[in-house]
Amino acid sequence: MTENNTLLKPSRPVGIIGYGAYVPRYRLPAKEVARIWTGGRASGLPIKEKAVAGLDEDVITMSLEAVRNAMKRAGIGPEEIRAVWIGSESHPYAVKPSGTAVAEALGAVNDCHCADLEFACKAGSEGMFIAYGLVKSGEVEYALGIGADTSQGAPGDALEYSASAGGAAFIMGAKGVVATIDCQYSFMSDTPDFWRREYMHYPRHGGRFTGDMAYFKHVRGGVEGILKKARAKPQDFKYCVFHQPNGKFPVKMARDLGFTEEQVKTGLLVPTLGNTYSGASPIGLTAILDEARPGDRILMCSFGSGAGSDAFIYTCTDKLLEIQGKARATRYYLDTSPAYLDYGTYVKFRRKIRKNVED
Repeated sequence: MTENNTLLKPSRPVGIIGYGAYVPRYRLPAKEVARIWTGGRASGLPIKEKAVAGLDEDVITMSLEAVRNAMKRAGIGPEEIRAVWIGSESHPYAVKPSGTAVAEALGAVNDCHCADLEFACKAGSEGMFIAYGLVKSGEVEYALGIGADTSQGAPGDALEYSASAGGAAFIMGAKGVVATIDCQYSFMSDTPDFWRREYMHYPRHGGRFTGDMAYFKHVRGGVEGILKKARAKPQDFKYCVFHQPNGKFPVKMARDLGFTEEQVKTGLLVPTLGNTYSGASPIGLTAILDEARPGDRILMCSFGSGAGSDAFIYTCTDKLLEIQGKARATRYYLDTSPAYLDYGTYVKFRRKIRKNVED
């Protein structure tokens, strides 16, 4: 650790003061996708089902639901939030921010900075990083970082099994901190493993770049970098959560880095949730915070194609126990009254049949 890194540490504990998640109740079973495209043969991915946004749901509505849960836990007024950052790769408008709609509906206007972010699957952790940095610098007292997506894969593509919907929100502050951010590290390169050009309806992925050169290289770089920076080792953590493009990658990554199955299982939601892209590791973090105890340390590392990872180390405080039950737990959304769709209804919900160029 360099002297500059030491000097940049805040003089007061800064971290999460409120958190929340939202997952739509609609589900598409993986076997239903296989029925249509492979004659019922399994995809090979350990995914049971994925969450699907309803006809009246998008990144804005899901972000707002997640934020309302975070606000209940934080116990502050919306007028106290001075920055709103939303990371997503499925913003409903190409030219119009999602963040202004969320801030207005929440009541966090007009004295507020707002921006939308994109970096494939790590756009949500970007929002968390910037919100944390603004509070740490003293520029604002409270800032909001959100990751949400209504992800889509092309019909019949492997992504269709996992590309799902959901969101997570985190309010950063220095008063009433429930999980301090002790260290942060980012790792990136220009690796084009996944992209979507203007006017393309669905993203494309680079096949052979997706695993070793993209996900595993960057998550490993992020985790090894933050462990070195914090002078820590895997055994120092009660929980870890990585980006979850499928059910295999995060489990293999944890094992390769020296983490145990016990450390990774609480935040591993992809078998029943699917890959929420910008919300994947943040939603996993909310599930961990729902059950964590004071003193527990958590390592989180996101991944975004293109490519990069943001890693964070959190330590839970005594305050966490006071706020856990003040809003719906993440598992509530996964386990309560799911509504299962057939493939035809799913296609209608996701508007995969387009009648004209404006659809």
